[in-house]
Amino acid sequence: MLDEERRHLIEEKCGVFAVCGTSEAANLTYLGLHGLQHRGQESAGIATFEGDAMHVERRLGLVSEAFTQDVLDKLPGDCAIGHVRYSTTGESSLRNAQPLTVSTKFGPMSFAHNGNLTNAGHLKEQLESQGSIFGTTSDTEVIAHLVAKSFAGEMLPAIIDALRQVEGAFSLVGMTRDFMFAARDPYGVRPLVYGNLDGAPVVASEPISFRLIGAEFEREIEPGEMGIFYRDGRVEWRRPFETVQPKPCIFELVYFSRPDNQIFGRNVYDTRKRMGMILAQESDVEADVVIPVPDSGTPAALGYAQESGVPFELGLVRSHYVGRTFIEPSSQIRNFGVKLKLSPVESIMKGKRVVVVDDSIVRGTTCRKIIRMVREAGAAEVHFRVASPPTTNPCFYGIDTPSRTQLIAASHTLEEIRDFIEADTLAYISVDGLREAVKAEMQKDGSSGFCEACFTGKYPISLYGADEAAAE
Repeated sequence: MLDEERRHLIEEKCGVFAVCGTSEAANLTYLGLHGLQHRGQESAGIATFEGDAMHVERRLGLVSEAFTQDVLDKLPGDCAIGHVRYSTTGESSLRNAQPLTVSTKFGPMSFAHNGNLTNAGHLKEQLESQGSIFGTTSDTEVIAHLVAKSFAGEMLPAIIDALRQVEGAFSLVGMTRDFMFAARDPYGVRPLVYGNLDGAPVVASEPISFRLIGAEFEREIEPGEMGIFYRDGRVEWRRPFETVQPKPCIFELVYFSRPDNQIFGRNVYDTRKRMGMILAQESDVEADVVIPVPDSGTPAALGYAQESGVPFELGLVRSHYVGRTFIEPSSQIRNFGVKLKLSPVESIMKGKRVVVVDDSIVRGTTCRKIIRMVREAGAAEVHFRVASPPTTNPCFYGIDTPSRTQLIAASHTLEEIRDFIEADTLAYISVDGLREAVKAEMQKDGSSGFCEACFTGKYPISLYGADEAAAE
C-alpha cells in the first residue's frame, strides 16, 4: 500500500504467536506469523530458546520476505515466539521490532506484545529517574524494565509484578529458559487464543494461525488470565490481575480480524454480514447494484444486498500486488494511489444507481477518490454506506487512529461529510445497530460489553497526560 494512501486508513496493529515443545518451533512460528500478516506489515521477528541459549532474528518487511530458510536455520530450539508489527507507539524502525530480548538477574527473557500501555509514559519517567536507560521508543520496553527492577525472588513472580503495574491493552507472549507464558489484560481489549499441536501448546492473536499449522483451537485466553507452559510439559493457568468488566475492542469485529476467524466468541464473517443487513434496514435507498470496497467491505456489502434485495456485484477489483515501495510517476496521475489498488468494472456501474459499502471513514479523502472513480466508470448515482458508526475519537489501546482533529466525523456533520466525499447520499450504521450486529451484552450503566471509545468517546481504561488531551 502506498504511504500516501495508508495515512487515510485506520491501522492496527500487531500480531503475536508462540509455540513450545516441538523441534519445528521456528518454522511453525514463521507459518503462524504468515497467518497474522494482516495485523502488521512493517516488521517481523522470531525468538527461540535452545536449552539455555536464546536466539532472535528481527527484520523489516513482510514475513515471507524477512524469513528465508537461511534465517530460520539461525533459530534452533523447541520454544519460539513471534511478532508482526505495525507501529502504534514508537517510530517505525528495526530497533522497535519485536520480540524484545533482555537479560535480567533472573535470566534471559523474550516477549512480544499486541496493544498499547496507557501509562507507559508515566512509568518510563519514573524508571528513567531511577537510572533506567531505554533502547527503543516502544511502550513494550517498559515491561522489561519493570521485570528487571522487581523485588520478586524468581522470574515468574517478577513478570506478574511487572504486568500488575501497567495499564492499558496487552495481549502478551513470552518465554524464559524454563517456561513460555501468555497473558491478556483484565479488559481483554485485544484477542489472544490458545491451541494444541500434538501436545505442544500454541498461542496466537487469531485462530487462523492454528488452521495453517494444523493445530486444534482450544479456547480464548480470558481477560485477566495468564497461562504458563513449562518446558517439562506442565501447564498452569492463573488469574493474577484485578477483576473488571471486560471491554474487548469492537473494531476487531468491524475490520481488524480476518473474516475467517472466531473472535470474542463470534464468527467474524457472520457478524460483518449482520452489520450490512442492519445498515440496509436503517438506510435503504433506491438503487440498482451494491458493490463493496474490497476486501474489508465485502461481507457487509453482501449483507446489505441480501437485506435490501439489490443485486450484489464486485464493481471494484483489487490488485494484490501493490508493494510498499512502489515508484510513483514523476508527473502525478489524478488519484494514482487508489487507481493502483482498485480498478472499476464499468459494465457493472455504467448508468446505474450504485451503493458503495465500506467498513469505515477516517479522514474521508480515500473514499472521495473511490467515489470519483465510480462516477468516472459511468455511475448515475453513488450512495455511500458505512458498516460502522462515525469514528470521532482516537484509540489509545493499540490502534493507530489519527488525532481527533484529523478525524472527519469529529468536526463535520453528516451532510458536510457527504458533501466532502461527493456522494449523493451517505449513511453510517448506528451505534445501537452495531451493538445488535455484534450481539453485545448491555451493561447496567447503559454501555455495551465492548470498548466503543472510537465511536462514543467513553474510554474504559484510564488515560494519561497527552492521551487525555488528545481525547478531548
